Amino acid sequence: MITGLDHIVLLTRDIDAGVRAYRTLFGCAPAWRNSDDGVATATFTLANTSLELMAPAGASAGAARVRAALEKDGEGLASLALRVDDIDRAHRKLDRVGLQPEAITEAASTDSATGRTLRWRRTRAATEATHGVRLFFLQLDSQRPRSVPDTDAPVAGLDHVVIATANPDRATALYGAKLGLDMVRDLTRPDWNTRLMFFRCGDLIFEIMQRPDRPVSDRPDRLWGLSWRVANADAAHARLAAAGVEVNEVRPGRLPGTRVFTAKSETLGVPTLIIEPRQR
Repeated sequence: MITGLDHIVLLTRDIDAGVRAYRTLFGCAPAWRNSDDGVATATFTLANTSLELMAPAGASAGAARVRAALEKDGEGLASLALRVDDIDRAHRKLDRVGLQPEAITEAASTDSATGRTLRWRRTRAATEATHGVRLFFLQLDSQRPRSVPDTDAPVAGLDHVVIATANPDRATALYGAKLGLDMVRDLTRPDWNTRLMFFRCGDLIFEIMQRPDRPVSDRPDRLWGLSWRVANADAAHARLAAAGVEVNEVRPGRLPGTRVFTAKSETLGVPTLIIEPRQR
């Protein structure tokens, strides 16, 4: 049913400032920009997913919803859109497993630079049924255009998205049993005060994070952070430092054979790790 993570939505108060930040971080420009119903978007499309920045840009109902979300939660990660190969079949399954999907709707976006239109059909699961994480499901009618790197050592794609949970069994039931994602690892490290459950979604990982010293509860899950892949951590670190991004030192990652560093600025407040995957 699910073939990958189509895109992540990140809310920002200023679309141009957001584009400048992520153009610096990624080393490429957005591949798509649109302004409709008082909402401006800019989408960076990398090798295995897209990041869509969204900001209010008018006085419409859509702009009011985005402003209300920003007022409530501030800038940051807002939702995930999962790509499916058959939206009708996906809708039936989502209904069958109790995720209460909305009716399927058709949508479209026109790029302001090229005039090209991208169309898709989508549904959304009830946020209560997905324990606080807003999940959309969509079937695109064509591929998204890719962002073209305009510097050395660009970000290549997403390695994993981190979701914080206070109820690991509930999260396992959602991402494993209901959504059908394959759990590839379940790791508890008392020295990190962390339990991590890894679910494969296409060419990336959903990392579900829980703190074992905290009581299991029904508090909502939340989108927490992102880890972006680069071919060479040293080269990416040098590029970002030269561009004025606050970064810490390159160090060995928790997964043997990986090398990582943290970007502390130009992320719109999203905890962000840059990772050089282990060589295969």
